[in-house]
Amino acid sequence: MSLHDDAALVLKGYESPDPDQGELRRGYLDHLAQHPDGMWKACGAGHLTASALVVDPERGRVLLTLHRKLRMWLQMGGHCEPQDESLAAAALREATEESGITGLTLLGGGPVRLDRHPIPAPCHWHLDVQYAALAPSGATEQISEESLDLRWFAYAEVASVADTSVVRLMERTRAELERRR
Repeated sequence: MSLHDDAALVLKGYESPDPDQGELRRGYLDHLAQHPDGMWKACGAGHLTASALVVDPERGRVLLTLHRKLRMWLQMGGHCEPQDESLAAAALREATEESGITGLTLLGGGPVRLDRHPIPAPCHWHLDVQYAALAPSGATEQISEESLDLRWFAYAEVASVADTSVVRLMERTRAELERRR
């Protein structure tokens, strides 16, 4: 199965209690239907990306990266690569590369949220498919070349350092973790 086909399948099965997520899901599916290259950075109309919020539920915290180019605290994530077998694999790869943590596992059940945000030309949109990655006990982070800093933040601190999209991702992730207890 191609990455494009996997993305369409994942999005068709994606459900969320948030009303705006259904509209985004339909927009992502329309984008893929109209753009065979919609998974790749070269697609000028925008492209899907995969990210993961790294969570340490035992200690009530998340790991954020101070993005080198954007200079914002964000979840780990980025562009899909030809070797990625699925959106989930891309999110896990990005989270592992950017956090330096081995042994991350994605929270089961698929993506946690979708977030569409503008980016500078030549491309205009990132259609981000957001997962949650669970850090193993005693995980040690390592700053990558894409990051200026990595830092663990208590859940209550995230709103004071990150933008609304990261806060929503954290809230949705926490709700999923709570639901599964």
